[in-house]
Amino acid sequence: MEKIASFTIDHTRLLPGVYVSRKDNVAGNIITTFDLRITRPNFEPVMNTAEIHTMEHLAATFLRNHKEYGNRVVYFGPMGCRTGFYLILAGDYESKDIVNLMIELFSFMAEFNDEVPGASARDCGNYLDMNLPMARYVSKKYLDEVLAEITEERLIYPKG
Repeated sequence: MEKIASFTIDHTRLLPGVYVSRKDNVAGNIITTFDLRITRPNFEPVMNTAEIHTMEHLAATFLRNHKEYGNRVVYFGPMGCRTGFYLILAGDYESKDIVNLMIELFSFMAEFNDEVPGASARDCGNYLDMNLPMARYVSKKYLDEVLAEITEERLIYPKG
């Protein structure tokens, strides 16, 4: 079998950032998959499931309610390796196009101090696996260290 595109990225050189992972044509419409890389792969600790789960609930709620992008959100969810998230938007985008949206999103999560949306037995299949303080910490770290003054090397996958 051929390697899928995401396995051809040199993860030893990949920094936390906002990357276009792929673009697909679905019934004549482009959808863009973003790699929101939160931690540096194989270099720093991965996120724990509790903060990932919390961030997933917060981000999905925020994004689907966003005035401009809400109706373009196809999916938001974690990577299996626990180093980031995938965001899929309907439309043809570049990484720089969503930086302001990511600043809004990660600011929202870094400052969120209420009941996590959907964090109940009725609404979620594993509602006890949540950690809001760590979700806030991870979001603030990404906001400050990556998004605040993002550079080209954190917007375009490393070559080679």
